[in-house]
Amino acid sequence: MATTTSPSEGSSLLSEREQVAERLLAASARHSFDPDTELDWDAPLVPGLWFMPAHLVSLYGTPLWERMSEEQRIELSRHESASIASAGIWFEIILMQLLSRHIYAMDPRTGHVRYALTEVADECRHSKMFARLLTKLETPWYGPSGTTRFLGRIMKTTAPTPAAFMATLLAEEILDRTQRATFPDESVQPLLRGITRIHVIEEARHVRYAREELRRQMATAPAWERAYTRLTSGESAVVVSRSLISPKVYGAVGLDIGEALREARASEHRRETLRWSAEKLVEFLEEIGVIHGRAERARWRQAGLL
Repeated sequence: MATTTSPSEGSSLLSEREQVAERLLAASARHSFDPDTELDWDAPLVPGLWFMPAHLVSLYGTPLWERMSEEQRIELSRHESASIASAGIWFEIILMQLLSRHIYAMDPRTGHVRYALTEVADECRHSKMFARLLTKLETPWYGPSGTTRFLGRIMKTTAPTPAAFMATLLAEEILDRTQRATFPDESVQPLLRGITRIHVIEEARHVRYAREELRRQMATAPAWERAYTRLTSGESAVVVSRSLISPKVYGAVGLDIGEALREARASEHRRETLRWSAEKLVEFLEEIGVIHGRAERARWRQAGLL
């Protein structure tokens, strides 16, 4: 279990915070991208190519999948990519607000604050990139439900710092794992491969920043903030995992929404994919004491991530 540190240990952690920030700032200067100029938005989509690896589509391997035509499967991958992009925009807008809250009263001369502002700029570009993708895909905007949006509003407004970084990692690391499988896959549309490549390179820095800060917070934050973080981790996991694929995508490709949902939720392959997407994050959160008790683990299992 995480414990509070002595003043000297706290000072050492702050020094490490600055060292990490300076390394991340240097990496940002070397490897940052403008999606408007890096990607060929005018190139037509390639007929017959997928919009994500086939095995990552939610219905892959189900009886319903076996009855679908190849064209319908690819079309479902298009709408699921749009749903994930829609969720990504929502996640990143929340993240930008959490970062702004985190540095609100901090010395702007520090590397830690300068990197937070650099990350906000990255996330602005990512959100615009995903929005442009939705336009290119000619799909609906699959935004979160009203209830989910309300829960997000509460979290981004009230979460203490460790809970905010925990929620940040939830969204970033799950998407990062699936996108690392996407950009090298030649069966996927070149535009999607380019988008995921940019996102993976820049999100690696964001994950490092959030992991290091959450580790510090779970060692130094007041006991109530650490308890709040553990308590809400499972609830956040459920919200994030269920926000990625909107049920509306099934109706968009001519499937019965209720039947498709039942088959996706019953799919062992889908459950294994979700666990795989979160396994590195779960290991880290267990190590630092965020996933700690029986109740937290039960909610993570309910989210399909444990």
